[in-house]
Amino acid sequence: MKQFKQFDIVSDNSDHYFAKSNFTIFGKKKACFTNENSRVHKKIMQEWEILKNNLPESIYVRVYEERIDLLRVVIVGDARTPYHDGLFFFDFAFPSNYPKSPPEAYYHAHGLYLNPNLSLNGMVHLNLLHTLIRKNEEKLWNPSSSTILQVLSSLQLVLNEKPYYNDPFLDIFNSFNEEASFNEEASKYYNNIVFLLSCKTMLCLLRKPPRNFEDFVYEHFCCRASFILQACNAYIEGCARVGYYNNDGSHSSSSTIEEFEALMCKLYPDLKAALTKNAASIIESASPIEAVFIKFAADGLDQSHTTNNEDLRPSNLDVTEYLCIFGLVLFLISPIFLFIFMPPDKENGSVFFGFLEE
Repeated sequence: MKQFKQFDIVSDNSDHYFAKSNFTIFGKKKACFTNENSRVHKKIMQEWEILKNNLPESIYVRVYEERIDLLRVVIVGDARTPYHDGLFFFDFAFPSNYPKSPPEAYYHAHGLYLNPNLSLNGMVHLNLLHTLIRKNEEKLWNPSSSTILQVLSSLQLVLNEKPYYNDPFLDIFNSFNEEASFNEEASKYYNNIVFLLSCKTMLCLLRKPPRNFEDFVYEHFCCRASFILQACNAYIEGCARVGYYNNDGSHSSSSTIEEFEALMCKLYPDLKAALTKNAASIIESASPIEAVFIKFAADGLDQSHTTNNEDLRPSNLDVTEYLCIFGLVLFLISPIFLFIFMPPDKENGSVFFGFLEE
């Protein structure tokens, strides 16, 4: 499998949300995007360079060779959040007066509402984009200093541990609510729903991954399949709070809301079937050595629904797979042992294999 670059330039923009807009006026291409000497073109090239060198590990970007005004991003949901292991896609378009105005943004929601900042219709609500109803003037887009990277970092921040508190009208609601514990309980319930919808988003992406991210989607869910399903089991059984599952047994228990349990139990078979089918397809197309490691990462897919008393660790590998892994590890570390136990040949100047020249 090829390593998926964090930043890359691609050509196919056919499924981009803004592909049929923004670039032309009266049927002609806007000169600001095609003229390399224009201020807009130069600024976008600067943005590319910033993204290329400064992206966080969990953000991947694709820009377009013939449509420099477009950009597509995927954010991997962070651990210890209800978004863990999920993939969240955004399309951006730079306006013709960029950077005077912020970029336009669209979230691929798949008809699912899983964050107060991300609407069902794909609208993204951020101060930086001037799209929040209740704006914070200090955090608005600044043409002289704001960048698309800051926008991506802000999106990463809204996919947080307690998204319930992102609601801009929460303080107004709190002024009428006298129970201090209500918000915390509401936040836990909200996280349950968010994780459920995140799992549904996974199914949508496996059925139809966005262009230029197909391999990334398939391989990500292949490698994370076992953990995702184990987390589902733990949340259903109340072994862990949503977002707090660890497969090392260190997670804390939590009561399970019956409605959430019923919905997850209904979704689980479809999710397991989709992840299993995806893993089988990846393994079939991989090289023998890659297949061993993929099977190791995705191991546990064949486990049935577990209870809180059962071991959630991946099942054992067979002897052949262990031998393959052992052989590969031995091959990789053998130069280190040679360096330690075979002193350099000072006379011939050979570091590792001077003994062969005798």
